[in-house]
Amino acid sequence: MSKFSSLANSNPFSTPMGGVSQRKGRTFSAASMVESSRTFSAAAAGKPAQAYDTTYYLKGALAGGICCSITHGALCPVDVVKTRIQLEPEVYNKGMIGGFKQIIKGEGVGALATGLGPTVVGYFVQGWFKFGGVEFFKINMVNYFGVEKAWELKTPIYLVAAACAETIADVFLCPLEATRIRLVSDPSFADGLMGGAKRLIAEEGVIAGFYSGLGPILLKQVPYTMAKFAVQGKAADAIYASMGKTSKDLSGGQNLGVSIGSGLIAGVAAAIISHPADTLLSKVNKKGAGGTGSIATRLGRIATEIGFVKLATVGLGARCVMIGTLTALQFAIFDTVMEATGAAKFQFTDPATLKK
Repeated sequence: MSKFSSLANSNPFSTPMGGVSQRKGRTFSAASMVESSRTFSAAAAGKPAQAYDTTYYLKGALAGGICCSITHGALCPVDVVKTRIQLEPEVYNKGMIGGFKQIIKGEGVGALATGLGPTVVGYFVQGWFKFGGVEFFKINMVNYFGVEKAWELKTPIYLVAAACAETIADVFLCPLEATRIRLVSDPSFADGLMGGAKRLIAEEGVIAGFYSGLGPILLKQVPYTMAKFAVQGKAADAIYASMGKTSKDLSGGQNLGVSIGSGLIAGVAAAIISHPADTLLSKVNKKGAGGTGSIATRLGRIATEIGFVKLATVGLGARCVMIGTLTALQFAIFDTVMEATGAAKFQFTDPATLKK
């Protein structure tokens, strides 16, 4: 792990990284991949060279912000129902469809858009750091280990890159998620994002108001994002293998289909893994939940009251639908935006293909 930790000393916005290097005197980049005396040139094949520099990372961050804000915003009604089921299972006990009907009947259709402002803004910020960060950490680890070793360590690289990027992203997401949950649990709390944030600070302070849920959000989001990227990578590889093709052999539309299919699989897996922490996060941000004391004490009380089985299952169906759909759309939108900005998305290189 010392090799992974040493990457933390690098600066994503310092010297641009022109390509991915292969150790022992062999270098690989999108423009020119050299093995022994043989050169494989993307430019010679009629494709523009891809430099993995600050511009590339910014394009990845922008694509991540757009895909996360659009998908989370579009699924806000589902998230409202899911959160209500988690917070008040004794009231909202008729499943996903029943929850929609209860909220609409009791509060009107507009209640399904509760927390839309914090959702869109919060997940744009989170997506910016998450997707941009994954690209940065992933490419720099490949550069550090070299193409051959990185191919062998592909899954660990996905996991470490996702964990690092998500941890950074969650520091920025947590205040907005706390505001969203408070608005969903108590629609009369404030009129919107700014009003909700100001009232939280005034009544509870910055730390208690905004970061009570940081522990649960890290417990939820870090394993979720690790599973999301690692499973999506594995699923995409399996889909390509079943077709006997690589991403370079398929059209843009076909690759988009692979992104959607692998994203759906990854989303369901990630939802199941992270659901207990998601339930805790929803509970701890509800006013008075867990009584008094430190955040850890409150979380312990909540977990004891609910029990692990309910933590892992209450609202899980709704969350699998939401996260499965959301993740599939995120990877599709991310790839589309990257292509629109002229960025060729980084792909791991199988060293065997360079020896043919």
